[in-house]
Amino acid sequence: MLDPDRPDDLHDVIEAFYFAYRGFTDRPDRILERRGLGRVHHRILYFIGRRPDVSVRGLLDLLAVSKQALNAPLRQLLEMHLVTAIPAAEDRRVKNLRLTPDGQRLEAELTGAQTRHLQAALDRAAPEDARGWRAVMAQLAKG
Repeated sequence: MLDPDRPDDLHDVIEAFYFAYRGFTDRPDRILERRGLGRVHHRILYFIGRRPDVSVRGLLDLLAVSKQALNAPLRQLLEMHLVTAIPAAEDRRVKNLRLTPDGQRLEAELTGAQTRHLQAALDRAAPEDARGWRAVMAQLAKG
């Protein structure tokens, strides 16, 4: 348990979180860099891959970003033929997003590197530590 009277304890946790995230993103960042892409592109690929046919509006809501923030990286992924936009059957003004086969391969490579990294860490942790970590992550995600 962290001692609330010792702010350095929280600083240690912040540093651990920072270094863990750096380790988690290192390999995918290098893969992306070779293609002139960054983490925002990976997030887009990841969530389209997990939610095929998500609308642009749905992706905006999911990522909690502005239309302006999503526009350039999504356009780049479309131009690189990693993502395709398909008009929705019920309203052709709505564009549903899907990974192309090349997009699926890239997303699998990126997420595969992270999956292996995370699985190795979970395998080395005690089960109760992994449960605690998941609980903390869920609380952090709530904001």
